[in-house]
Amino acid sequence: MVRAVTPDTFSFMVLGYAVILGTMAAYTISLMLRSRRINIELRMLEDAQARERESQTR
Repeated sequence: MVRAVTPDTFSFMVLGYAVILGTMAAYTISLMLRSRRINIELRMLEDAQARERESQTR
């Protein structure tokens, strides 16, 4: 009788989780950077709009 040997796939599982978590971390960092850039641009637009309103009232 031949016994079936269960393959050792633990290292593949760890590698898979590392890839998934790395991808999620990169996406999260990307979202944070995009949010920061959008907030900076929003502040610049609000400042420009306020300056334009001031110049129109003069």
